Amino acid sequence: MAARSIHGAMRGAGAAALAGALALTASACSNPGGESGGTAAKDTAVVGIAYEPETLSPLLGYGKDGNSKIFDGLLTQDVDMKLKPALAVALPEVSSDRLTYTYKLRKGVTFSDGQPFTAKDVVFTYSTILDPKTNNPSKGELDAVKEVRADGDDTVVFTLKYPYAPFAQRTVLPIVPEHIAGKQDVNTGDFATAPVGTGPYKLVKWSKSEKIAFEANPSYWGGAPKVKKFTMAVVKDDDVRATRLRSGDLDGAILPPNLAQGFAKDKHKKTWTAKTYDYRNVTLPTGNKVTGDTAVRRALDLAVDRKAMVDKILDGAGKPAYGPVPTGSPWFAKGTERPHDLAGAKKILDEAGWKPGADGVREKDGVRAAFPLWYLSGDKLRQDHALAYASDAKKAGIEITTQSGTWEVIEPKMKDEAVLAGGGSPGDPDFDQYTLLKSSLAGDGFNNMAWFTDPAVDKALDDGRRSGDTALRKAAYDTVQRELVKNPGYTFLTHIDHLYVVNDRWDGLSTQTEPHDHGLASGPWWNVETWAPKK
Repeated sequence: MAARSIHGAMRGAGAAALAGALALTASACSNPGGESGGTAAKDTAVVGIAYEPETLSPLLGYGKDGNSKIFDGLLTQDVDMKLKPALAVALPEVSSDRLTYTYKLRKGVTFSDGQPFTAKDVVFTYSTILDPKTNNPSKGELDAVKEVRADGDDTVVFTLKYPYAPFAQRTVLPIVPEHIAGKQDVNTGDFATAPVGTGPYKLVKWSKSEKIAFEANPSYWGGAPKVKKFTMAVVKDDDVRATRLRSGDLDGAILPPNLAQGFAKDKHKKTWTAKTYDYRNVTLPTGNKVTGDTAVRRALDLAVDRKAMVDKILDGAGKPAYGPVPTGSPWFAKGTERPHDLAGAKKILDEAGWKPGADGVREKDGVRAAFPLWYLSGDKLRQDHALAYASDAKKAGIEITTQSGTWEVIEPKMKDEAVLAGGGSPGDPDFDQYTLLKSSLAGDGFNNMAWFTDPAVDKALDDGRRSGDTALRKAAYDTVQRELVKNPGYTFLTHIDHLYVVNDRWDGLSTQTEPHDHGLASGPWWNVETWAPKK
């Protein structure tokens, strides 16, 4: 999926980061942290992220995967991605039929405006998200919820329609205050830009396309953070982000491998690597006469040299991708790896009637094997992947023209034209595969961008979502991956490790296994509230 996709609020982020490199360079002249003298203050940190959210309201999708800074969920995840209590005092009690989840809530918690947090806020949050009138593109992730109710002020009970195995992982979803958000229109109210939560930080200011500034919440139930001022500078262009880090304007940033290497000898900075489920893929729209042809799809799947992309584009910081599930995951279907086989690709096209023309580009029934491929402006990794993919395709007789643009330019073209996209979510295969491949979600924003349709995949996705049996779920997701070999509506290219370069002046930094969405919710600052200045 795209960086701005409805798998989550941060995947919807790319559209808002519209400032060009010139504007971003100009903004580097001012300190995004609002402090004089740069970012050297011991209790201040400024980091560079590539995308910003479209909203700061969890009711509309923000922070649904946790680490939102402003809010807390009932549960959260530790450095090893294991669930642990947050606003709940313990992991949920689950009924024997796996249809009832009961959460006991932490007492004495307040929102940053001083008002108490209670069970009614949890009920309000989930009920509002599930309301058909709410424009939350991720509400399908809560499809299993039949009812949520309060049992007094400190107990919440969820009743499910079916035994949705990863439900507890969904309850990292941030909780909002009913006494504020409940008095506004959920879709248009100012809570989306001026939120209040129970989290370790309070929003100071959101200057769109420039920065999101936070200050520590002194009454945070987990203890006031030692980093008192925390700012995320929105820097869309990779090169500009590196320049601002080098100039001292940023304390840390996410960078592609080639730019991260430029800091390897800087003794004052440290590079952090995060393993991820983040992939890059190419959408092959079903309605396009070229990309919708199964033979073309299968040929491209073999023509692409994934290992070369990992070696040359990622400098080894990643691995070949054969589908949405990384090869190292227990959910990966062994045997679905595809070799780089240019001869095999040509044979598939020959047998399907795609014959080389005078200029080497194949044709069939008067249709040239040619199509455009869009990628996000300023994203060097996407650009490099797109160019390498086009080069590999050309060797098989398929002509791909690469073009860059903002998401506003790209989105209207997605139904008919290919996009160098991204996606991936750790935790459970349902989290990413359902919205990526379910045919009923084709054309639903950034869900199923390829308009992929396959009855066997649809059934397997439903079986995997609705079964509580691990073996049956594994079989279902194996089916999904094997069907994608037969009809690859997306060409999966690489799974990418995220690299962050950070000034080495704090203790407590670490990284988690990360989703495609990265920046605000991920990176070494996923737990900035626990950082402490080095003595």
